[in-house]
Amino acid sequence: MNYVGVGLRFVAQIIDMVVLMALGYVLAMFTGDTTASGFSMQGASAFLWFAICLGYFVVMEAQLGGTVGKMALGLKVVKVDGSGPIGWVPSLVRNLLRIVDSLPFLYIIGMILIWNSDKRQRLGDRVAETVVIKK
Repeated sequence: MNYVGVGLRFVAQIIDMVVLMALGYVLAMFTGDTTASGFSMQGASAFLWFAICLGYFVVMEAQLGGTVGKMALGLKVVKVDGSGPIGWVPSLVRNLLRIVDSLPFLYIIGMILIWNSDKRQRLGDRVAETVVIKK
């Protein structure tokens, strides 16, 4: 398998953030949370957007093997043994641990773990027993 390192994963993340920001702006329009510089959600609308963001990663990876960003770059999330799709529980685990991987900022923990892994796994991948590969 051709494991994917930090560079392509970073580009995929940028693409996904563009998609999620667009979804966030649409949500903000419906909840009245738009501002002159974009949007600012608080309370229930912020929680809903967080849930949508988490759901985006979990559902896309569980059902399709990757998010829009990963698919655009020809990447796929699979089980460590190379089979797929990864399923709901591993997808939920790897994406909840995305919070830890992103600490203290800019996915520093995730990047260090990827650089120090022969299979290029961040914490979420290790715990969920998944890898990101180039198709």
